[in-house]
Amino acid sequence: MGLLSILAAEVAETEPSKTLFYVLGGALAVWAVVLTAAGMTKADFPGSVAVQRGVIGISALLVAGAMAAAVITG
Repeated sequence: MGLLSILAAEVAETEPSKTLFYVLGGALAVWAVVLTAAGMTKADFPGSVAVQRGVIGISALLVAGAMAAAVITG
């Protein structure tokens, strides 16, 4: 049991924390569910060009953030 604890501690020290990826990936997943719900309940979603650009911008930032976090923590 002692050897297993030492090995687990060694692995934990060498691998970077993946928390950032989990947070950004989770935020992207929640955003996708929110967009789906909004699109299914409103026939004219997003309604205006300004809102459309905002949705695209937020989506692009979340995707880029999740991708960068995956590369950084991978």
